Amino acid sequence: MNAVPRRAHGARRGRDRRARVLPAAPGAARVGGAPPSTAVVGGGIAGLAAATALAERGVAVTLYERQPYLGGRVGGRPTVLRDGTTATMSRGFHAFFRQYYNLRGLLRRTDPALERLTGLPDYPLLHRSGLRDSFRHLPRTPPLSALGFVALSPSFGLRDLRTVDPVAALPLLDVRVPEVYARLDDISAHDFLDAVRFPARARHLAFEVFSRSFFADPRQLSAAEMALMFHIYFLGSAEGLLFDVPRAPFPAALWNPLAQYLRSHGAEIRTSTAVEQITPRGGGHEVVTERDERRYDSVVLALDPGGLRGLVARSGRLGGEAWREGIARLRNAPPFLVSRLWLDRPVASHRPGFLGTSGFGCLDNISVLERWEDEAARWAARTGGSVVELHAYAVPPESARDVAEKRLVDQLHQVCPETRGATIVDVRHEWRDDCPLFPVGGYLDRPTVRTADPHLVVAGDVVRTDLPVALMERAATTGFLAANALLAQWGVRGQTLWTVPTRGRSALLRGLARWTSG
Repeated sequence: MNAVPRRAHGARRGRDRRARVLPAAPGAARVGGAPPSTAVVGGGIAGLAAATALAERGVAVTLYERQPYLGGRVGGRPTVLRDGTTATMSRGFHAFFRQYYNLRGLLRRTDPALERLTGLPDYPLLHRSGLRDSFRHLPRTPPLSALGFVALSPSFGLRDLRTVDPVAALPLLDVRVPEVYARLDDISAHDFLDAVRFPARARHLAFEVFSRSFFADPRQLSAAEMALMFHIYFLGSAEGLLFDVPRAPFPAALWNPLAQYLRSHGAEIRTSTAVEQITPRGGGHEVVTERDERRYDSVVLALDPGGLRGLVARSGRLGGEAWREGIARLRNAPPFLVSRLWLDRPVASHRPGFLGTSGFGCLDNISVLERWEDEAARWAARTGGSVVELHAYAVPPESARDVAEKRLVDQLHQVCPETRGATIVDVRHEWRDDCPLFPVGGYLDRPTVRTADPHLVVAGDVVRTDLPVALMERAATTGFLAANALLAQWGVRGQTLWTVPTRGRSALLRGLARWTSG
């Protein structure tokens, strides 16, 4: 699929005039005759995107999700607090960046103006040494954004810039997929930053914080994935580093409306239903759950790495040998912890609603939820307290959970001393280890959307694609790509996609990067 300038296809969904549009292959608007049937296994962002594109075009979709809620790692479930209040416990903070074109397009199905999202005024970062950084006042368009960061940042100034090896840093200025993986997948993000000679304080504050948002220590993360992150969020896109958050808990703001939308298009949603096995049969696939067995014309696998490994291992006839071996080698990132505290007194009013941290043990960010979320705001207004969420992206697997939970709260007290005297009215700790790890040298093990079986496709943030997308946006994009692959077989036009620019923004710097790569 060839990328063409975004301006060739109607109104822009963001501000970056160099963002790219990938038009869907031509075809009919909807399937004709008896509709084909598709099982979408996994109700996270990838599965919801695939189900939406298929159901809109007349495909008979059944969406399977083993949890009782939708949204995957951006999901939430009800919980009753000690004071009798029903609250929502989520899987942790998620930033909806403005360059998440396809995810935001999915959300526009039920919220055309994205009124259920609200922008936070800043993306502040704090290091234990006291250094602070902010992206609020930076220009959004590269290279002015990078120059503005150097001019305004206390952690990375002109003196620090002189220590950087410009030749080693050039790959960051012309990131292309998949070429960046050929160049940098065999080195860790930590070692790449060593080679570039980034100053330690700048690395901890401005780079390690971002790398850990991939739920991995930089020593375990592929430098290619980190370089792609730089391109998407900082050096390749003019959308900037500020972001939006939902005004309500994830289910109410995002997934309950989308579930209703899917049902209005004839989709069947089967939550609390785990798929145990899939067997190719008669040109289609038989999907087995503990309740029943059903046959479908096609299947979308939209699972986290552990779920995908387990289902493929239980489905002995699914896929070829090499594909199955690659799936078996997929790895999970270290466990992460989300702690939500309902406190009897407010966090100080000058504290930001969201704060990224570094150097405070496992603590990676702090959210004061009543600053933007309506449910938390109602609780805080009624009680005079605060609802605070703490996130540890990559907890060492050997850590004792009760000790890690206590240390996370202790670090909150370090950052926000006024919380030391607060009584914890209630607390919820959410431990998970279902995020993909993008290890050094692991790119080729990751599945692509298409498989050798034309009726079996894969979607999710672990999936390999030749587009500059990551995290939630990779999940949404591969979900749409999986739907497009099936729709093309039925002669139906799929979903048009958007991405940030697919190469570096400067022709001169692109040339230098290619020259240094030999």
